[in-house]
Amino acid sequence: MLKIKPTTINDVAARAGVSYQTVSRVINQHPSVSKNALERVRQAIESLNYQPSNAARHLATQRSKVIGVVSYGTVHYGPAQMLASLEQAVQGSGYSLSNVNVSDLTLEEIAGAIQTLRRQRVDGLILFAPLIGIAHTDLESLCADLPLVITDAEPQSGRAVASIDQFTGGRLAAQHLIGLGHRQIALLSGPLTWYDALLRHQGWLSALQQAGLTPVATLESDWTPASGYRATAELLESGTSFTALLAANDQMALGALRAFHERGLELPRDVSVVGFDDIPEAAFLEPPLTTVRQDFSALAQRSLDQLTACIDQPSAPRHLTMLVPELIVRSSTAAPVMKLEPHSPSLRRKP
Repeated sequence: MLKIKPTTINDVAARAGVSYQTVSRVINQHPSVSKNALERVRQAIESLNYQPSNAARHLATQRSKVIGVVSYGTVHYGPAQMLASLEQAVQGSGYSLSNVNVSDLTLEEIAGAIQTLRRQRVDGLILFAPLIGIAHTDLESLCADLPLVITDAEPQSGRAVASIDQFTGGRLAAQHLIGLGHRQIALLSGPLTWYDALLRHQGWLSALQQAGLTPVATLESDWTPASGYRATAELLESGTSFTALLAANDQMALGALRAFHERGLELPRDVSVVGFDDIPEAAFLEPPLTTVRQDFSALAQRSLDQLTACIDQPSAPRHLTMLVPELIVRSSTAAPVMKLEPHSPSLRRKP
């Protein structure tokens, strides 16, 4: 069986009539190549269908063209979408991703993940750090000379952080209900050890306080539909009067919808619900869910752009990138028409 010999950089040099070093400079975008030589090398690469190897690039540039990612919480929608969006963003960028997922977001686990990625000679790191208590200075110390962008974390100026404005997203959701006339609003937060959950919760409270309101109930859950169902069922059983519920993500809102449905309550006639994330299923729930949309594709691209800029210019100042989420109004919210009183017929299961 005839074996086809792979094209080498020497073949390209011979076809273009230049040296091996000139081809290497063209491949690695070195500025000291004449226009004439550049064109001849490009034509030779195209005609021979030459594909430079990552190993060859690394030897020439001391770069691996690999970006390391330390992720956490990817069983949940937001972190999973961020990782998937990063994988899409690197396509065509000349980089590839190497991901290490940690089960506990402790400095010890993060240090182990960074060491694993260092052994792969990654050019820089993108780190998901959504938990409160992880100091940026500690993360930077662990990374040492490696360029670092932190995402899904506490916003801090002067550091390379890419984030979505969760506080504003929370305010948008609460202002929507207030604008519809709701005054008895219950809060269903995510775990308040997460920055996203805390900032959304603070955004809700800010809008309520500005309107002279306080929440009629505050519950904390764990992002899952099951926790949203349990918390909402407990809220209904407590007899608390409310006309609207703010849920910190769409998954918990989905659980809340199930609890309302089981007790014969209709949305938005009996109660309005607002979620957060705009998962693909949100538009197809019954009723379609009003929610706050996060653009994970844009966040991933901004994170990648920040990191490649840090790689190319290590001394350049770091900055904060903040994206603003968007309120998506659907049929799960409307002006209140009645209160959910403890002994209201609405709380009894429909026959």
